[in-house]
Amino acid sequence: MWECRALLANVTLQVYDMLTTCGNLIVDEAPNLVWHSHVPLKVYILAWRLLRNRLPTKTNLTARGIMVHDALLCVSGCREVETVQHLFVSCPIFRDLWQHVRAWIGVNGVDPFDIADHFAQFSYLLGHATKNRSFMQLLWLACVWVLCTERNNKQFNNTENIIHQLFEKVQIHSFWWMETANIVYEFGVHN
Repeated sequence: MWECRALLANVTLQVYDMLTTCGNLIVDEAPNLVWHSHVPLKVYILAWRLLRNRLPTKTNLTARGIMVHDALLCVSGCREVETVQHLFVSCPIFRDLWQHVRAWIGVNGVDPFDIADHFAQFSYLLGHATKNRSFMQLLWLACVWVLCTERNNKQFNNTENIIHQLFEKVQIHSFWWMETANIVYEFGVHN
């Protein structure tokens, strides 16, 4: 055990570099994920895993032989197979969150099926300016964090929130992260 500690004592993990500069990138837009130092690291790790289809969804767990094939249905009760795309974009129980968020900031859009396309489209809904993209990615991170925690609460704690409660959680996370990162955005005003 002491040998292991001695070996690891000199290892410095550069998490941001690891998350954004991996070889063989599956997702073209993943390196463009704006780094917000006040967004918790666990949220970035979630997004990184999500964009690479590395989350422990039921289909991924089944493919790895961890879960039986009979247990593939989405935790929401919608009777669809739980994939990353389904859970975060097309699940009829969870997808309304994206519409609420777009309405809140005053933009329209249709969610693409692919999660990487969803990330890219959502990032640029307010245009290509870095400030706007940064703001939209912060909102995207808040949404996927809320959706993931809601999925886990349903799966492991048998609790359930309605879409308005999830939307309020997105607002709370995004306001907190924007405030701590000194990001100012005027809703409904687009540059």
